[in-house]
Amino acid sequence: MKALTFSRFGGPEVLEYRELPDPQPAPDEVLVRTRAIGLNFADVYRRQGRYHLRGTPPYVAGYEASGVVERAPAGCGWQAGDRVAFADSPFANAELVVVPAERLIALPDDVSFETAAAVLLQGLTAQFLTRDSHAVRAGETVLVHAAAGGVGLLLVQLARAAGARVLGLTSSAAKADQARQAGAHEVLLYGSDWVTGALGWSEKGVDVVYDSVGATLPRSFEAVRTGGQVVFYGMAGGNPPLVDPRMLMDTSKTLTGGDLWNVLRTAEDRRQRGAELFAHLRAGRLRVQVAARFALAEGARAHALLESRQSSGKVLLLP
Repeated sequence: MKALTFSRFGGPEVLEYRELPDPQPAPDEVLVRTRAIGLNFADVYRRQGRYHLRGTPPYVAGYEASGVVERAPAGCGWQAGDRVAFADSPFANAELVVVPAERLIALPDDVSFETAAAVLLQGLTAQFLTRDSHAVRAGETVLVHAAAGGVGLLLVQLARAAGARVLGLTSSAAKADQARQAGAHEVLLYGSDWVTGALGWSEKGVDVVYDSVGATLPRSFEAVRTGGQVVFYGMAGGNPPLVDPRMLMDTSKTLTGGDLWNVLRTAEDRRQRGAELFAHLRAGRLRVQVAARFALAEGARAHALLESRQSSGKVLLLP
């Protein structure tokens, strides 16, 4: 099979499209032929050596894809030809992937392979961030970093659907328009004094900030009200500075981390949350935006685009 690999850490130039032996599934695993693969910032972090990474060189990144079951063990609940997707199984940047049977999610006929790969991991992330990390309520004020990014656009939509007032942060006027189209009530640019802007927009500070940038964490705390909450779930702009617990105590503010791996614990978790996500799509509460599609062989170009922060929406790799 062909796969997108890297044998050393660094920039997009370390990626190599190469032939690897076909993976051999264990008795509890299913062999999936991928049709569409979701590219995420976690894959950038892995390529840079900044995030947990499975296997040995040549490494194969990727945790999210959709496709068709190629081979499945008897009695596992899956059979050849089933349309499936997954959001939390490694080595997805390849034509063939072995996935534990319990981690597969059935893909309904009315959800395309590209839509599934574009929405599953980021959609499940936005879902638990607005439901588990901080349960967004009607009337709350919510600040979303990178509001025109993959997760950001979905966060804006889910927070708006919950009845919150949403303030987005983006890096350009074009991205600001995209965040507004997703439902943001107002959008500020990173080049502006966005903390002052957020305080003015919300009067006393927003109720919750969703921060996927990392380096912006101190300013996110400035923008949140006394007693408010910051949800940290990404490092697109670099590692966050250390947080002084005295500041948390003195301001009664809360810092919460968010990681999808701690939410998808069982096969039932995946089925229920996946079904809820697809229901959001059908009801029109979520719209998926694909920023770009690249052949898997052009993975270096896809990484460069994502890392440039010039894309809005999801970047897909197509085997």
